[in-house]
Order: sequence, then structure tokens, then C-alpha cells
Amino acid sequence: MTYVWTAVAVMLSAAAVATMFRMLLGPSSLDRLVALDTLVAVTMCAIGAWAAYSRDTTVTYSLTALALITFVGSVSVARFRVPDVADPAARKRRPR
Repeated sequence: MTYVWTAVAVMLSAAAVATMFRMLLGPSSLDRLVALDTLVAVTMCAIGAWAAYSRDTTVTYSLTALALITFVGSVSVARFRVPDVADPAARKRRPR
């Protein structure tokens, strides 16, 4: 059974590293927002895997809190996001 937990840890670590690259190198702010949501989802999966491994359900409360905070943060950033146009003249020409 240790092989399963090791495989889970390796896959979650690889997903977190790949997501961090996308968050650091993303060309737009929406790419970075999606990467941040993905990183939080990977973290939630890691917390869930730790709860299953340790058979300790007290950490599952953090899953609920993390899900709620992430949802509110994502919605607020998506709502109040400024377009990624550097030139002010191009911002006026951009259709909405």
C-alpha cells in the first residue's frame, strides 16, 4: 500500500510543479487565475489524500474553508479584472 501513497505524492507534486510554471509564465492574468485555482485544487487533493492516509478526519474542515475562500476569490477577481492591454489607445478600440 505504500507504493500507492508514494505514487499519489509523486503525481500531486508533479501537478503542483507544472501548475506553478503556468502561474509564473502565464501570458495573461486569466491564465494565472486558472493556474492559481488549479494549484488550490491540487492542494485540496493533497489534503484529502493525507486525510485518507492518516485516517484523520479533522483536516477535512480545511477543505471546506479552502473551497469557499477560493470560490469567492475567483469570482471577485473575474468580476473586477482589468483587461490585459498595455496601450491605453488600444483599450478604447477594444470591443466589449
